[in-house]
Amino acid sequence: MMTEASPGDAPTDAPVATTADDKNVLPFVAPCRTLGTWEPIGWLAHAWADFKAAPRQSLTYGAVVVLLSWALAYIAIRFGGYFELLALVSGFILVAPLLAVGTYSISDQIERGLKPSLRRCFIEERRAFGNLMVFALMLMVVFLVWWRAASAVHIFFPVDMTTPDWTDYLQFLGIGSLIGSIFATIVFSAAAFSLPMLVDRETDAVTAVVTSINAVLRNKPAMAVWAALIVIAVAPGFALLLLGRERGAGFALVMALLGITLPLIGHATWHAYRATIDASAWPRNEHLDP
Repeated sequence: MMTEASPGDAPTDAPVATTADDKNVLPFVAPCRTLGTWEPIGWLAHAWADFKAAPRQSLTYGAVVVLLSWALAYIAIRFGGYFELLALVSGFILVAPLLAVGTYSISDQIERGLKPSLRRCFIEERRAFGNLMVFALMLMVVFLVWWRAASAVHIFFPVDMTTPDWTDYLQFLGIGSLIGSIFATIVFSAAAFSLPMLVDRETDAVTAVVTSINAVLRNKPAMAVWAALIVIAVAPGFALLLLGRERGAGFALVMALLGITLPLIGHATWHAYRATIDASAWPRNEHLDP
């Protein structure tokens, strides 16, 4: 039987006030510091130090990337053609951040004073497998859309391979690069700091991605420099790709170069994260045993 409450009675279902300093409530996004425009150059210096401290572990990840890329190149050439290979190389930039996860763990181990171990890298990847798969799903969607866009560029801006005209090449590459840069910017913003944060902290993929995008938007000049350094690292391989298109020799060479440059970029990405993101609100991953 319901009774009427008097005007002076406090409602029994009133919400309980929560304090802002509740330690169980994590922020939606990790704060970031403001970066100087040329700080990314220092990240590369730290990356080289990590590479020299763990050359075998770093080159192992580079070799895996090379072998995987050569296999994909063979498939593209065997069942497609040069333009499919070019689209594959462009799309490789979109998924490369996921391949560098192991190098983040190597830099993390060095920072903690541990001897770098591939076993610990595999432990890290297994621990973060769920969140990494969420990120990989996002990259797969972006890559598939980019692949369709690249096919459309080839259809609307065809290049006659029998009588090559550099004007046609410039038009094709210009439009393709413009469209590809849009997809690359999306992936770069989402991956710049998110994957190292997943290795370093007990957090989820959504929080890490939002944190990364927020930090990139707040540090556009420094991020533009960092993106340019990454492009410079892979640009020579693209030139070789154009020169060796008949047998895919250029693609083989770019992948061989990436076997060295990708680990360096991975190590530098870890130092970029540590210099930019304050993720202290999240528990640090303590699964790395001595």
